[in-house]
Amino acid sequence: MIRTTRPLGFLAVGIVAAVVACAAPPPSGVSPSAEVEIQRSALKTAVTVTVLDTSGVAQTGATVYAEGPHRASRPLNAGEAPRMEASNDMDFSPDHAMADGEVVSGDGFALECVTTPGHTANHMAFALKGSDILFSGDHVMGWSTTIVAPPDGAMTDYMDSLAKLSRRKEKIYLPGHGGLIREAPRFVAGLTLHRKAREASILHRLGKGATDIATLVRAIYIGLDPRLTNAAGFSVLAHMEDLVARGAVATDGPPSINGVYRLART
Repeated sequence: MIRTTRPLGFLAVGIVAAVVACAAPPPSGVSPSAEVEIQRSALKTAVTVTVLDTSGVAQTGATVYAEGPHRASRPLNAGEAPRMEASNDMDFSPDHAMADGEVVSGDGFALECVTTPGHTANHMAFALKGSDILFSGDHVMGWSTTIVAPPDGAMTDYMDSLAKLSRRKEKIYLPGHGGLIREAPRFVAGLTLHRKAREASILHRLGKGATDIATLVRAIYIGLDPRLTNAAGFSVLAHMEDLVARGAVATDGPPSINGVYRLART
C-alpha cells in the first residue's frame, strides 16, 4: 500500500490515482480525508506538460497518461532549435497517448482529458469529473502568466486554449505552479485581457513605424529586470507569429527574433 498526504498543488503536475485530498479546507467536490490509500498496481499518473519540473513525476512505475511526446508547435525554421530544450523532457513518452475528451478512470475517480496547447504543443489539462476542479498544469498558473516561447509554444494556440477553458464549467483550478485558483472563469478572462493588452501595445508601437523585437521590448516592458529581457523578446515573438498569421503585421520571411516588423497594408 502507498499512503500519501501530498497537497493538491502537487497533483496538478502528476495526478496519481484518486489522491484528490489533503486540502484544508478542501475545495467543493473533493474528499476531506487527510490521506488516501491506494494499491500500487492501480497507480495512474496523468501528466499535464513535459518540462523537467513536472514530467519527472511520471517516473513512479505508474501507468502514464498524457497527450504525447514533447515537440515544437510548428516546423523549425532554418538554424532554429527548440527554445526551451534544456528544460524540456525530450525523452518523455507516455504509456497511453490521450486525445481531447478521453477519460482516465480508476477506482472512484475519472479525469477528462482537455487538450490545451500554447505553452507547449502537447500540453493537456485534466478535469476531475463530478466536481468543479480542473488540473490546469502550466497553461493557467497561480503565480504568474504562462511563458509562450516559439517554437515550443504558440500564441495562437494559447489564446484558443484560453477561449476553450472559458467555455467550461470548472470554477476551481489546481495549477502546476502557484496556489489554488478560485473563480477560475474570471481568472481566465483576466489572462485573456492581459494578452490582448500586450497585443494592443505592440500594434500601437508599430503604428509609429517599422521596428524590431528588441525595440518593442524596451518600449512595452517599462522597468523590466534586465535578466528577463530575453524571455520578454520571445513572448513578443509569439505575438508576432500570431499577428503575422492573422494578416495584421508583416515582416520579410518567417517571423524571427531578429526580424523587423511593420503594420500590414490594408
